[in-house]
Amino acid sequence: MASCTTEEEIRTFEQRLNQYKSGDLRRLTEYFQPDLIWVIENYVTRVLQELCKNKVITPQQAQDYADVEKHQGSTKAAENLVHDFLRTSEVKATGLWKVLFSLRTSSRHPNLHGLVEEIFYNGQAVLKEISLQEFGHDFDSDMKVCHQEHKNFLRDSTSVLKESSQEAQAGGQAFPIQCRYVDIKMVSDICFRRMNDQEHEALAAAGELNEYRLRRKTQAELERITPSRLFRWCFRSRRTPCIVMVSGVAGVGKSTLVQKFVFDWAMGKHCQKFAFIFFFKFRDLNSVGSTSLKNLIECQYPNLRGKLEAILQVPEKLLFIFDGLDESRSDLELSRNRPLNLCAQPRDVKPVNVIITSLLKQTLLKGCSVLLTSRPSQLVHLKAGIFHRVVTIVGFLSQEREQYFRNFFCDDAVAENALAHVREGQVLYTLCYNPSYCWITCTALQPYFAFGSGQTSRLPRTVTQLFVSYVIHMLTNHTRFLPAKEDLRTMLINLGWMADHGLANNILVFSEEHLERYRLNGSLPLSSFLIENIQSGTSASKITYSFVHLTLQEFFAALVYYLDYSKEKFDKRIKEVEGRQRGKYEMFCRFLCGLSHPMTRVALMENLGEFSKSATKRVIDWISAVGCHPLRKMENHEQRRASMNSFSLLFEAQNTLLVRQVMGDEIRMDFAELHLLPVDCVVIAYILSCCKAIELLNLDSCLIQNEGMQRLGPHLYKIKELRLCDNNLKGQGVVDLASAIQNQECRLETLSLGDNSLSDQCFHDLSCALLHNWTLLSLDISKNKLQEHGISALLEAFSSPRCKLQKLIIQENCLSDRVCTRLCSALSENTSLTHLDLSFNPLTRHCVDELHHFILTSPALKEIRLNATDIPREMEEHLQNLESSREGLRIYF
Repeated sequence: MASCTTEEEIRTFEQRLNQYKSGDLRRLTEYFQPDLIWVIENYVTRVLQELCKNKVITPQQAQDYADVEKHQGSTKAAENLVHDFLRTSEVKATGLWKVLFSLRTSSRHPNLHGLVEEIFYNGQAVLKEISLQEFGHDFDSDMKVCHQEHKNFLRDSTSVLKESSQEAQAGGQAFPIQCRYVDIKMVSDICFRRMNDQEHEALAAAGELNEYRLRRKTQAELERITPSRLFRWCFRSRRTPCIVMVSGVAGVGKSTLVQKFVFDWAMGKHCQKFAFIFFFKFRDLNSVGSTSLKNLIECQYPNLRGKLEAILQVPEKLLFIFDGLDESRSDLELSRNRPLNLCAQPRDVKPVNVIITSLLKQTLLKGCSVLLTSRPSQLVHLKAGIFHRVVTIVGFLSQEREQYFRNFFCDDAVAENALAHVREGQVLYTLCYNPSYCWITCTALQPYFAFGSGQTSRLPRTVTQLFVSYVIHMLTNHTRFLPAKEDLRTMLINLGWMADHGLANNILVFSEEHLERYRLNGSLPLSSFLIENIQSGTSASKITYSFVHLTLQEFFAALVYYLDYSKEKFDKRIKEVEGRQRGKYEMFCRFLCGLSHPMTRVALMENLGEFSKSATKRVIDWISAVGCHPLRKMENHEQRRASMNSFSLLFEAQNTLLVRQVMGDEIRMDFAELHLLPVDCVVIAYILSCCKAIELLNLDSCLIQNEGMQRLGPHLYKIKELRLCDNNLKGQGVVDLASAIQNQECRLETLSLGDNSLSDQCFHDLSCALLHNWTLLSLDISKNKLQEHGISALLEAFSSPRCKLQKLIIQENCLSDRVCTRLCSALSENTSLTHLDLSFNPLTRHCVDELHHFILTSPALKEIRLNATDIPREMEEHLQNLESSREGLRIYF
């Protein structure tokens, strides 16, 4: 993304800025204020340096901002800087913009590129856009009244969240949207035109943790798009988008986002360039047969009758919002190549999906804008390139999770204790990026922390245990009249079969008929798990039902197989799980495995009675079968990810004997080049904890970093061959590794630590560990840019009588002749070293004598590699002649 900014480009940019009239640059700065803060907080020091260098601010002012950053954080410093520039002269404001424009050269921050290029390429049109966004269009008197009535209608219908999973916490009462709305951060502009089919499929199949991987980009790589910017100029395509998709997993806030978007528009806060917004939900449209766009709008917004024809005459002023594509029962058919009989006029009568497709393809109301929301799983069915902008809601970052916990528990000490537990295991902490999971987690933990029960031994640690705690808490504390055990069991069995039917048939919204079919009418505890949705846009009031969260539906779908086991039904479902896309049943499978452990389900058994032993045995047999298969082959990325998924099932099952049975005797795990999150490392650490010995664990280029090493460290002593190249290990990560190396039961023989940018202190910690180790035979520390202090620490270990190293690889470390001399001296009396690799180091003629002596005197040496050094050719030949001095000795250049 970053490109070299030339002096000519800077001059051109300055000329553009100088063209603005007095006050216009301030308006631009105000307009871009959120983006400016978001950018500058990532580069406070560099921005201050450049502003000082260009004499835009004084050194004392720069120091003042630096002090604010030090004591109050980078965000506060950025806010102060931007606020001060809004009050200063336009000459200084121009200086700030020039600094930001130049910063593009070395920055990949998409917000930075977006805001400076919008001014650079869009010019004076930005000011017109600002005016239109703020003040909207002029109307005649009649249309002005209609416009305001429509706004009032949308304001009233969107001012309260009626379908939030947080309702249960509020005792079933809806509450104002302003109270819940969180400024949502997004990864934006995923350009489908640049995606190949595999990438498109991968995005569409992303599950909860894959979505989290997307979210874990560094802050400087995330483009922050507030709702008001969804239809603003897009610097990637250099156009103002009309067709926009908002993607995100269940519960991450898609519906909240669009409801807030409509509410703010109705309140006049943003996007006033749209004269009218028409807001629909796919769940409501499912019951609508063939109709016309005109009838669809008039049914939803009866106050527009008589004015609609005139409103539809200017499509450029219209925005259509369709929320919840994943809840639609019909395909938009955007991926089909066959010609469709699309709509051309608002009066054309067609199925609803054809009407929406016509709007998207612009055969109907060309120039109008359309916003869709969907879960990632539906994106695979959409034609690449149909959307001008695709954004993904990435959920809570760490600070927002902390704030959520504080708000939920209303006591900082309690919130910190609960959050500490969640962080400790990482599995639950990972899920808390999703606001709905965050609420479920807090609700499930409430009895353990807020109520002071002291039952810390039963604190949930797996996702299954979390949902068990959640269900028990809701039954115990949020159900007025809990039925007898047998009646409650019957009710949950019926609820489970309905959930299972919905999961198998992609039904997320259930009708009254569904409740009647599964004998759930009048079941009081249902209000803890199902939400009533009053369907809008229909002549008669109609109520539908959905689970508080999709994952809760998946939990009950798994639970029912233990409460009402049927071999025929179980086998049928397992066949479907294995035969169709795995992502659809990912959480279902985890719950199925998790519930197989007696301790996980013990709280449920106290309320529901015994679980089926046949179901438990069948599930364990299935885990064993699916677990063994991917472990036989871990040769490519897909197979390694499949193995990781199998490990996740074993983690949920929490069955040590089962893990040992699945893993077998000679355990070899190769996850090389598979990006592993800390939560993945927790899962791998659990597998390691269950095994007595591991032949190989290959984590090369897995980006586990220190956080991952913290999880793995206590179990690494069991491994015979450990590969950790290219993982950015530093400080504490090496300390955790060193602890494993000097463990009395350590069986580590081969260790690879190449390309980790290890510091001198890291090598000191490593050396101390090696001094207490008897097992290590092979060590690879290539590409670490060893400094003199680092090699000095290692030399102490290499010269120790306890050192049993047979193979030492120090490729590409910028070793000097002096360091090489010291290394040869330390290794000369080593009686075990057989292979030494010093290739790709700048060694010269000045270390040849020491190398000559070392080769002659090293008693066990069989091979030494000196490829790609600066040793002269004649001296290479001189050293190579030493091969004849000892049988089997090989010297490579």
